[in-house]
Amino acid sequence: MIGGFSLKSFTYIFLIAILIWCSNFESCIARRGRHWRHNNNRAFSSSLMKKKVKNYGNHNNNGGGSNSKPKPKSPSSSSSSPKSTPPPYKITPSLPPRIPNPDYPPSPPTKGYNKGGSSSTTFNVLDFGAKGDGNCDDTKAFEAAWAAACKVEASTMVVPADYTFYVGPISFSGPYCKPSIVFQVLTTTPSGKLDGTIVAPTNSKVWGGGMFQWLEFSKLVGITIQGNGVIDGRGSVWWKDQPYDDPIDDEEKLIVPLNHTIGKPPPMPVESELGVKMPGIKPTALRFYGSFYPTVTGITIQNSPQCHLKFDSCNGVLVHDVTISSPGDSPNTDGIHLQNSKDVLIHSSNLGCGDDCISIQTGCSNVYVHNVNCGPGHGISIGGLGKDNTRACVSNITVRDVNMHNTMNGVRIKTWQGGSGSVQGVQFSNIQVSEVQLPIVIDQFYCDKRSCSNQTAAVALAGINYEEIKGTYTVKPVHFACSDSLPCVDVSLTSIELKPVQEQYHLYDPFCWQTYGELKTPTLPPISCLQIGKPPNNRIQTDHDLC
Repeated sequence: MIGGFSLKSFTYIFLIAILIWCSNFESCIARRGRHWRHNNNRAFSSSLMKKKVKNYGNHNNNGGGSNSKPKPKSPSSSSSSPKSTPPPYKITPSLPPRIPNPDYPPSPPTKGYNKGGSSSTTFNVLDFGAKGDGNCDDTKAFEAAWAAACKVEASTMVVPADYTFYVGPISFSGPYCKPSIVFQVLTTTPSGKLDGTIVAPTNSKVWGGGMFQWLEFSKLVGITIQGNGVIDGRGSVWWKDQPYDDPIDDEEKLIVPLNHTIGKPPPMPVESELGVKMPGIKPTALRFYGSFYPTVTGITIQNSPQCHLKFDSCNGVLVHDVTISSPGDSPNTDGIHLQNSKDVLIHSSNLGCGDDCISIQTGCSNVYVHNVNCGPGHGISIGGLGKDNTRACVSNITVRDVNMHNTMNGVRIKTWQGGSGSVQGVQFSNIQVSEVQLPIVIDQFYCDKRSCSNQTAAVALAGINYEEIKGTYTVKPVHFACSDSLPCVDVSLTSIELKPVQEQYHLYDPFCWQTYGELKTPTLPPISCLQIGKPPNNRIQTDHDLC
């Protein structure tokens, strides 16, 4: 009986305990309500974030919900020490990716780019010892100011107005500089005085055996050169001593004066500071190398010893409202030179020089040029490509809404015999020419020395479109000289209206050789030499041609 009583009592007590426990559980659920699921999700997210942060490593996270002041992490502390919920982790890549096949115009990055507004910190070269009198060497002061600006993201290095800074060869380089640095070259002063100038040395000893650039910006992200100031290469001291090996534009062979005399001599230079011959290697005035999203705007670059503005191995290039100025007979002074650069936008600029206003070399793609004035100069050129049997790859080039006055060429493609690779996807549109010697040129027999050997290999040209090219010429309206072994294909002409101006040169009719394509409208003058369709021996491109 005792055993039976004990069993009933135990069962009774057990049932009562279950009822009480269930009642308390439901009350707990009722008190938590809908926040129970949210809090558990937040706890899960917090745990996941901690795992992510731990995986990235080497980052302190002192945020969270605790009111106590976080303790600094000692060098020996473990990464598994307790942390409150961290803020979202921000990943800053060492180099931003280039824009893949952008619609024109290329979009600048949302980060790592400065449009020229106010910056967090400014560094004035005068504060670092620059004199700005045009005589004292300010190179060290510029280097010191750059070293300070390099450490601060979105900083501004100021080159103030109303001074002339004498600066020798210098490199403003990364890759460890912070992004979005602005190089502010001399803004307009309230007094209305002329902006100051950065001038190059004319002392041959400063250049030693010669240098390839004067002012170089390399391996930077979002660097901006802006202002209304002047960068003066004082290149006339170099021009008189042009070596024989310097390239001479081969299109001069097509230009025969009426009186059979040679053209103008090079401009008379000023003497170097010591009256000594300058080095044979002539520098580019302003060069960018290996940089992402470089911007140049507002400034004037003049009288460079050689090329004025060069971009080599850069992505996301932006150039606008720039003036380039040198005499039309200054040798080899290209305006803007592009090489191995992608996603380039050039617009709203005035370019006058002694060679190509814009030169597009191998490795360039997605280049868009519009609203540019060119002259004097040798026009806008793709090439020369394939020199010394090299491979050249150029694609997706658009040049439109351009005015050219008193230039040697208009729009031109030039390649060397013996090269390989291809040029494809080129659009020349709405080009206004005035007294241009050779408005439309393809020359696959380019040679800038006295003699070049004949070779069968060539850079393949396909998909070259000319549209709305109008104005006046003084020598020949169209010159198409394509390779015998690899003719130019898919060349189209639309709304071409070119009228002769008899001045000092012999006039010639349009010329075509191994050029195949389509006349989409009648042309003036008639270009009957263009062969319609495809070449009879048209072959499939091989690996030798493709890029």
